[in-house]
Amino acid sequence: MFLKENPVRTWSARPALLTALCAVLLTGTAACGGEPASEPGDKTVVLYSGRNEALVKPLFEMFTKKTGIKIEARYGSTAQMAAQLAEEGEKSPAEAFLSQDAGGLGAVNKKGLLAAVPAELTAKVPATYRAKDGNWVGVTARSRVLVYNPTMAEKEELPPSVFDLTDPKWKGKVAIAPTNGSFQAFVTAVRVQHGEDKAKEFFTALKANDAQIRENNIAIVEEVEAGKVPVGLVNHYYLGEVAKERGTTPDKLNAKLHFFAAGDSGAMVNVSGIGVLRRSATDPDVRALLDYLLSTEAQTWFAQTTYEYPLVSGAPAPAYVPPLAELKVPDIDLNDLETLEASIALIKSAGLTP
Repeated sequence: MFLKENPVRTWSARPALLTALCAVLLTGTAACGGEPASEPGDKTVVLYSGRNEALVKPLFEMFTKKTGIKIEARYGSTAQMAAQLAEEGEKSPAEAFLSQDAGGLGAVNKKGLLAAVPAELTAKVPATYRAKDGNWVGVTARSRVLVYNPTMAEKEELPPSVFDLTDPKWKGKVAIAPTNGSFQAFVTAVRVQHGEDKAKEFFTALKANDAQIRENNIAIVEEVEAGKVPVGLVNHYYLGEVAKERGTTPDKLNAKLHFFAAGDSGAMVNVSGIGVLRRSATDPDVRALLDYLLSTEAQTWFAQTTYEYPLVSGAPAPAYVPPLAELKVPDIDLNDLETLEASIALIKSAGLTP
């Protein structure tokens, strides 16, 4: 299993190396699978983070400054952290799990490791973006989009459905990042919405249509921006990241965003979210972290810094995208996105990865 985001967000990992790499990848005082490194009320939260350190550490520092509670974070890909939690089980030192996507949370929840998030917190987030059983809650949302260069693909000719990208007119013109976590979550969504056979047919056809394989989403946006490829499948916030790297705003870039038609798999919205390990269900420090992540301050920080959609009302969305409530998402239950390994196998069988 492997996930690869852009260099800012996360890095690749393979489960076969998980145990060997554990001591290196998971920093902190507790050994892998060891005794809890934190006790209730000790002003420390042991957090397994599927979100990259460079991305979220500044927010954790803001939390510590505000509350005096330290975050002892161990970083890796979401798939890696979920696998680590499954391996450690009830002996895990983790008190909370911050996941890049709903699939990772669903996988850990399926193992019976998560406790219910307090109802007053889950109530802050729309039902679509939290667990049905209340055992995890979304923190931010991100939409799948087609990034395009208007000089190479006019807005009027952009497809209403992601499935249209297998048409010969798009041969060699579509960039994808199949080792990327967000692409793999998209594959899972197609499988859940349309079944295994149609999903395999689509991704095999995408490969046959000479889809342009790239390492990550940032590379796709940069190539679309430079006119090297007409369109690419990414998450919406990467346009903001590229603009930020260039010292400008998204509206000043050549690249633009195209949202697929209502209900299309290409219009899926996924979440980053958090779950609490059962042994820490009543820990006041963990509760304080959840309170903070769902506060207007943190939600606004995400919108302005990572360009993701906030999920709590009162925090403004990024200016260059439609409001989250206006997105016509497909009928996909995010709780069903935990079958990541099957999606990675499908990607490989379709020829999109070695």
